[in-house]
Amino acid sequence: MSFPSASNQYDVYAIGNAIVDIVTEVDHDFFDVHGVEKGVMTLVDEKRQLQLMKAIDMRRSKMSGGGSAGNTVVALNQFGGRGFYSCVVARDELGEFFLHDLARNGVQTNQTYESCPEGHTGRCLVMTSPDAQRTMNTFLGVSSFLAPEHLDESAIRHSRYVYLEGYLVASPKGLEAMNETKRVAEKNKINVALTFSDASMVKYFSRQMEEVVGASVDLLFCNEEEAMIFTGTADLTAAREQLKKVAKRFAITLGANGAMIFDGDTFIDIEPYPVRAVDTNGAGDMFAGAFLFGITQGRSYAEAGKLASLASSRVVSQWGPRLTPPEAKKLVTELAVG
Repeated sequence: MSFPSASNQYDVYAIGNAIVDIVTEVDHDFFDVHGVEKGVMTLVDEKRQLQLMKAIDMRRSKMSGGGSAGNTVVALNQFGGRGFYSCVVARDELGEFFLHDLARNGVQTNQTYESCPEGHTGRCLVMTSPDAQRTMNTFLGVSSFLAPEHLDESAIRHSRYVYLEGYLVASPKGLEAMNETKRVAEKNKINVALTFSDASMVKYFSRQMEEVVGASVDLLFCNEEEAMIFTGTADLTAAREQLKKVAKRFAITLGANGAMIFDGDTFIDIEPYPVRAVDTNGAGDMFAGAFLFGITQGRSYAEAGKLASLASSRVVSQWGPRLTPPEAKKLVTELAVG
């Protein structure tokens, strides 16, 4: 791993969809009644999303900053890292909310409220069922306009890692932004990390995802299902051997069974922290944020994986995809990772 030296260095430069999450609870039969595919992220238009919101008891809902890479870079900062996030929000109430949330967590960004375009900020309806599974229907809004011109090349050059959100492959401009970020990073010898984000992205946008991966990435985050879909294999053992051909290092999350990490030489089993899961939304994002914090602070992959596993277990035992800064700092202290 090569870390550039610079006085204003960031640990992670991330790009992704800027989304405000609306987290709510629904019953098991809600999905069949309203024709929603359970357990995956589905892109919808604004009309469809509003229809679903009308069918839900919004009094049981909570609004928070979201987006896969957004959650990850906020987590990184809460643990004590330094992150930069390139994204697009609109000049509306939700856009102001999102930018305030980044600032509150110390995350620098390419946007100011005054520079935001007209339109609607992206929002994600996160429907959590009694089995703690999360189903997401996302209206991207102006986030779908994220393009190479929204990148900050100086911030990329002064980062240890760039982090690419897999959801961006669904947008032609987003795909361009991913490829350009990777190009600039590789030119400047910055490590490239990628998250597949969701099984639907790997399944329905396989060509685009393979384009981003290219010859290889330095660090890949995925879950077991995504790993098998991407590699066309039927079990984890086969999948991890295939992933070694396209990722120098990777982390495969295994839900209640912990995680499996390849550090470039050795496979490392990360033990789970048993908890009662109430909301799995953001578990993978938290894992990535904690792991990136650990390795950018010079910790081993095993140590970073332990923190990531612990942090993920804490976030699934509560509602919402994020911890508070004091909660995050406490975990770092507990494991002496800071």
